[in-house]
Amino acid sequence: MECRHGRRAPYLRVGAFVIWNLFSLAAYAGATIIDRAAQEQLLQQERERQLREQQEISPDVRIPNPASPPELLVYPDSESPCFTISSVSLIGESAAEFQFALSSVTDGNDSAIGRCLGAQGINVAMSRIQNAIIARGFVTTRVLAAPQDLNSSLLQLTVIPGRVRKIHFAEGVSVRATKWNAIPVQRGDILNLRDIEQGLENFKRVPTTEVDIQIEPAEGPDAKPGESDVIIQYQQRFPFRLTISADDAGFDSTGKYQAGVTLSGDNLLMLNDLFYVNYNHDQGGGESGKRGSDGQTIHYSFPVGYWLFGFTTSSYDYHQVVSGINQSYTYSGRSENSDVKASRLIYRNAINKTYLSFRGFFRKSSNYINDTEIEVQKRRTAGWELGFRQTWYLGQSLLDYKLAYKRGTGAMNALKAPEESFDEGTSRMEILTADLGFDLPFSVKAPWGEQALRYSTQFRGQYNFTPLTPQDRLSIGNRYTVRGFDGQWTLSADNGWFLRNEMSALIANTGQAVYWGLDYGEVGGQSSDLLLGKQLAGIVMGLRGGFGGFSYDLFVGKALKKPKGFETASTTVGFNLNLTF
Repeated sequence: MECRHGRRAPYLRVGAFVIWNLFSLAAYAGATIIDRAAQEQLLQQERERQLREQQEISPDVRIPNPASPPELLVYPDSESPCFTISSVSLIGESAAEFQFALSSVTDGNDSAIGRCLGAQGINVAMSRIQNAIIARGFVTTRVLAAPQDLNSSLLQLTVIPGRVRKIHFAEGVSVRATKWNAIPVQRGDILNLRDIEQGLENFKRVPTTEVDIQIEPAEGPDAKPGESDVIIQYQQRFPFRLTISADDAGFDSTGKYQAGVTLSGDNLLMLNDLFYVNYNHDQGGGESGKRGSDGQTIHYSFPVGYWLFGFTTSSYDYHQVVSGINQSYTYSGRSENSDVKASRLIYRNAINKTYLSFRGFFRKSSNYINDTEIEVQKRRTAGWELGFRQTWYLGQSLLDYKLAYKRGTGAMNALKAPEESFDEGTSRMEILTADLGFDLPFSVKAPWGEQALRYSTQFRGQYNFTPLTPQDRLSIGNRYTVRGFDGQWTLSADNGWFLRNEMSALIANTGQAVYWGLDYGEVGGQSSDLLLGKQLAGIVMGLRGGFGGFSYDLFVGKALKKPKGFETASTTVGFNLNLTF
């Protein structure tokens, strides 16, 4: 017995050694796949974000308000005859909707109340009220003074609301033109310039259309005072566009060079709708060996007045072969994402637009070793996101910011995240994100004349209320976040932020511009404790522009600050190319 035990002992030790190494290999492979899958999905999210910015155009239409000259808004020092005014009121049809304009003559130190007004002073009061009404977009509504006895000190002004009599297309327009879901105003409504602007934006969101809207006084025996006709000039070119793109933003392990093709269809269902389908595939580059990646995206959206509805679905696949001690292993992964979104412009004036949005999302992913699925890495997540966005036009500058709250739920048979057992992540995530963009064009005098310049800054931040899985974390260190890094390594954590600053100079009137950028970012939270560091900073210099349907962005960057041991190229060179037919 002892002898047999003595002979078995070496076999037991060898068996334990083999089992230990197998577990170690599995743990290493699992960790590698977790990290690689997260990086691949985060990069694909950035690529899809860029694709949406390129394809889903959000035109800004601002029509100047016709206002009275300033000299017509000053009360005369004295008039004769004149009447002391103790009260000003608006009467007439729909006068209740314009009571806000009275503050222009009743509030402040330069009020009409208590003044002795004659004909000129009353005209000034009417002009002030008229301007206040026009400033709200009611450009065809008029304010008049009917004959009245002012010995009572009560000034009554009559409002004649400007209404829409007809909305129609001009003769000879494209037969594909549709207005019912584009113009958020109907016959008989009070005409507001903001509604016309919204209608133009709904038409122009389709790039192959050319649209103009004219407001003309109603004529004919059926025309009533204050009525106007809205006439739409509409033409659409060939409704399909083809865009070919190429860049070097991929991972070395799954194909550094990436190429894509996007087919876009404009107004296909005659709903001022936008459709596009994109396919991208690696073109090699990076590490040697069998590897690759490809993805598909489909999008459809259409407006209904101040609403915009959209649906997007995408999938992404990658694979790479890694050599082991005795054999090679194929690591691969697939992810699928779908979302449906509804947004509503809840307020707009001459300088501001405010939106609310709601988005439902669903995503799933799987990872494999040699075509065998790793069950513990199977993910299935669903949830919703509520967003708030404002755009401000401040002179020549543009300020745009967005806040969003994202929440995971148990819908769509969502699975618990593997990290939930260790309190390191959850499929019921709660995330608050903030995005801000500022753009300021200006010019300076130079020896060769006026030099057009542009300063822009972009901020993105994320705060987590729950531990996050790698797919929900904020990642920095590539051309989409903190530039100056090659993107092969990134810093990723539960929360963080980055700031991109850029100055560009237009080269004469060529449409080309040279730019310089300085970026900085930080990550933090529970998941950042084991990172090499938490801060990155980099600089970039580039040339961008285009000719006809061709556009490009060529740049060179360098890291300024990175953690010790963080690997990146000493100098990063990159390109983005697009050709649209």
